[in-house]
Amino acid sequence: MFKNKRILITGGSGFIASHLTKRLLNEGADVTIITKYNSVFENIRLSSVWDDIRVIEADLRNIDSLKQVKDLKPQIIYHMSAYNHVGDSFLHVSEALTCNSNATANLFGAYKEFERFVYISTSEVYGYQTSVPFTETMTPFPISPYSVGKYSGELYSKMMHHVYNLPIVIVRPFNTFGPYQSPRAVIGEMMIKCLEGKEIKATEGKQTREFNYVENIVDGLLAAGIADKAIGEIINICAGCEISIKELITLIHKLTESSSELKFGAIPYRPTEIWRMYGDNTKSKEILKWSPKLTFEEGLKESIEWYRGFIKVYKDKKSDFYLLNR
Repeated sequence: MFKNKRILITGGSGFIASHLTKRLLNEGADVTIITKYNSVFENIRLSSVWDDIRVIEADLRNIDSLKQVKDLKPQIIYHMSAYNHVGDSFLHVSEALTCNSNATANLFGAYKEFERFVYISTSEVYGYQTSVPFTETMTPFPISPYSVGKYSGELYSKMMHHVYNLPIVIVRPFNTFGPYQSPRAVIGEMMIKCLEGKEIKATEGKQTREFNYVENIVDGLLAAGIADKAIGEIINICAGCEISIKELITLIHKLTESSSELKFGAIPYRPTEIWRMYGDNTKSKEILKWSPKLTFEEGLKESIEWYRGFIKVYKDKKSDFYLLNR
């Protein structure tokens, strides 16, 4: 379905985007990514396929640098570039808003002749809601500069579809985990600490979240790029299951056979804590014909093995990586 298709992925070296890039290459697509720096050192997640992709060095906030997109003439665009840290967005408000809002408008301004544009939003746009699961009919109430910027990009994408009848799909992936995720994310952080036997301080952990293995999310993104009925829709990509943070940490602790001391209640809840958060995946099943293939626990086990290998390569003084960086 994607064979020989010219596909552009903005922010292509990011966590989810790098997995999508590799999958599309395996599908035979002609893949181009946009990244700030055309250097494999700055895009290490794509080191294994760096010679197989085309790279556009550009900052989406600078519309002049996007002239290259028009020359490329992509058929499918996955817009994944974003400022993506919820907590830090309160410290970098302007950057979060311009990266997630203005950049989207600039991309549309640079090129509109695509066959499909998939705007990758986030479950964070739901923000404060009074009931679960989160459904696409709910009115978003974003509660961070990050999610406000992402929701603004959604609104701009909806406007472009409505005014110009452009083939645009908006997807809202819920929390994602897996290989190559930054340890600043809760699952990556917990896995590394458990594998290293470090003390873990957490809240009481009563709040719930939904977590999805990255390869399942990529399956959903691929479906959004080809499903005809998806055009003009907003679609959750999620498993529809919740787990408390305490249960999550305890499960990772068990699966890693960790000696880490768990201290629940050692840190306070955030003032803007969302107590329950998981999504309804009815639309993704009906429109994308998608549902998760790997179970949550299977995804955790795959991720643990990857982090185990990462720690060995990163900290073993005899590893090629360590020797290369002496």
